[in-house]
Parts: sequence; C-alpha cells; structure tokens
Amino acid sequence: MTISPAKTASSGGSTGEPGAAERVGRDLAAHLRAYGARVRGGDMGSLPAVLGLIVLCAVFGALRPAFLTAGNFANLFTQGAVITTIAMGLVFVLLLGEIDLSAGFVSGVAGAVLAVTLTQHGWPLTAALAAALGTGAVIGLVLGTLVARVGIPSFVVTLGGFLAFQGVVLIIIGQGGNIPVTNEAVLAIQNKNLAPALGWVLFALVAGGYAATKALTARSRRRKGLESEPFAVAAAKVAGVVVIAASAVAVLNQERSRNILVVSLKGVPIVVPVLLALLALWTFVLGYTRYGLHIYAVGGNAEAARRAGIKVARIRTSVFVIGSTMAALAGVFAASRANSVDPNAGGSNTLLYAVGAAVIGGTSLFGGRGRIIDAVIGGAVVAVIDNGMGLLGYSSGVKFVVTGLVLVVAAGVDALSRRRSAATGL
Repeated sequence: MTISPAKTASSGGSTGEPGAAERVGRDLAAHLRAYGARVRGGDMGSLPAVLGLIVLCAVFGALRPAFLTAGNFANLFTQGAVITTIAMGLVFVLLLGEIDLSAGFVSGVAGAVLAVTLTQHGWPLTAALAAALGTGAVIGLVLGTLVARVGIPSFVVTLGGFLAFQGVVLIIIGQGGNIPVTNEAVLAIQNKNLAPALGWVLFALVAGGYAATKALTARSRRRKGLESEPFAVAAAKVAGVVVIAASAVAVLNQERSRNILVVSLKGVPIVVPVLLALLALWTFVLGYTRYGLHIYAVGGNAEAARRAGIKVARIRTSVFVIGSTMAALAGVFAASRANSVDPNAGGSNTLLYAVGAAVIGGTSLFGGRGRIIDAVIGGAVVAVIDNGMGLLGYSSGVKFVVTGLVLVVAAGVDALSRRRSAATGL
C-alpha cells in the first residue's frame, strides 16, 4: 500500500521527525531543565522575593482580611512609590559593587528645592521640576567624581553626603519649619487616580508592549543565530502579565470611597503609570543598550572592562548621577504624598528601606547582577511588610526588626548564590 505525501507529512512519527506539539514539549522541558540548573547553580534572580511576596500576601490576607481590599491595594502603590523609585536608582550603583548612603537625603533636598521654588518664589512647574531634578543630577555628578576620579570609597563619600545633605534640608527649610506644596499637578501624582477607562488603556499598553517586546527580542536573537526563549514559555509569561495586569486594573477600578456621596475614589493611582514608565525606560537602558552592557561589564570585572576599552571612570560617575536623579524624583513623589516638605524629608527609614528593596528584590551587593524589576519587586515586599504589620497593630520597632531580618536573609541568599555560582562555574 502506498502512503500519500499528505499522510506522511501529518503523521510526524512515520518519517522519524517529531511533530509540532512534540517539539514544543521538548523545547519547554529543555528550558525548564536549564532554568532549574541555573537556580541550583546560584542564579536565583528575583525568585526568592517573588515567593516571599506571595507568602506575605497570603499570611496578611488570612490574618487581616482588610489587607486584600481594593482600598488597601491602592495604598500599597502610594506607600511604596518613594522607596521603589530610589531603589531603581540604587540598582545602577549596586551593579558596580558601590553604595550610596546619601540617596534618602538627596530626595529631601530635591523636595525642598521643589517646594521653595514653587511656593516661595512662584516658579512655573516645569522650571521647579527641572531645578529639583537638576539638583539631584549635580549631586550625583559630585559624588561620582569623588568616587571614580579622586578614588575615595563610595561608602565614605556618600556617608559624608548623608550628613551634609541632612544639613542642607535644614538650611533650606529651617529648623521646625514646613513648606506646603499646593500645586495641583504635583499633588495629583500621589493623590489622584486615572479614570477607569484610562486604566484599561494602560492595561492594553502594558500587555501589548510586553508581548511586542517578547516577539521582537525572539526575532532579533534568531537573526543573530542565538538561542531564543521557547514560544510556550514566552506565551506563558505574556499570559501571566495579562492576567495580573487585568486583575489589578479591575480591582483598582472598584469604588474605594467610604462615602460616595461626598467623593468618588476609584481608578489606577496616577503614580502607577509613572513607575511603569520608569521601569520600561531603565529596563531598556540596562538590557538593550551598549551603555547597559558596559555597566554589567564594569560590575563583573572592572579591569577586564578597562582593557576592553570601556571608560570605567565615566561609567562609575554616571551611575551616581542616575541614582541621585532618581532619588530627586522620589523627593517629588514624597512632597506630593505629604502635601508639604519638612526638615525630616528623606530621613527616617527612607534610605534603609530603599537599599533593602533593591537587595531583597535580587540585586547583588557584590556587583554585576541585578535588574530594575528587582527594585519593583523588593519595593513591593517592603511595602507589604510595612502595610500588613501596620494593619495587624504592630509597632514601628517590630516592623524594623522584621524588615531588617528579611534584608539579612536576602543578603545571605545573595552571598550563598555567589559562592554556589563560583563552585559550579555558572
């Protein structure tokens, strides 16, 4: 009996070649085995933080059902915005194995500059924002120059900045003073929400943008002859983002006001698309530009990077500029949330939480390993701990103890991962 060509092509097994479904299964299994090998070899990335975040949300939700309400969900974004923004900038610094202890009070200085120029001098918003962010950039340039060109350890330089900028905030505002922020655009960042319809537009942009990025990345790698992520894995990731984003928008679009006759409170907080834009921008810079590759190269081995022709001093200076500029932007967010700036701006636990967020999210303290998404995930962990324990009635002291322990555990995981990676050669 003669077998037709159509049957031969469709049978898959008759020619000894695997069918499409079998190839997908094999690719997926190979990808999962490779991922498991990386995890066992110490490259865990944000996995511990993600698992910890899930556990924390489950525990707080079980112990205090109010934690899972739409109103509290929205509060998590506004509470964590300042810490997450500073942590994004600190990721760049930590990737080089450096540290910036001044970031908290840099945000305070920038917030004070914004408040003074807007309230006391009547500057237009664009000029006031430029002055605040420019202040952060100049501070970062000074810090980076002292570290990269003069050779002073970043710990010493930024510790000096920590003390000095605390004094600058006091000088600008005055002891015991308080400068109100009344500009509606600034206040809207942390206190207003998008219209529900715009929330779904944001969802479409996020889901579509993520899917397009995955597709373009896969096509680019195939053109270069590089191994790309299996389609099933990419599709699963896109589906996960779609489900999470759609669920978040649906929850945030619910009415959160306790007295709807007085005021309606629903929609995605305005600070959320701002944070998403920052995440997209800095993820692109680190992952898809030559500058980002140079940062990882310098963080991995500065001497090898120098011999490869990379301007190491320039890279080291630039990360402090980015870190301080992001801290300045966080100062704007803080002024928006508090409706004012006081002498304690940028103090208290701001810096400690920001460093903790970056490290808890998966950025290595030893340099060369980390992503911007780490700051977002770590910031979520810190915000959930602070928010959940507050709802349970625990004191600030207990919150600090728990957050400190989580940070130590994250640093320990980082150190063990480094040791495991060195032992396995991964």
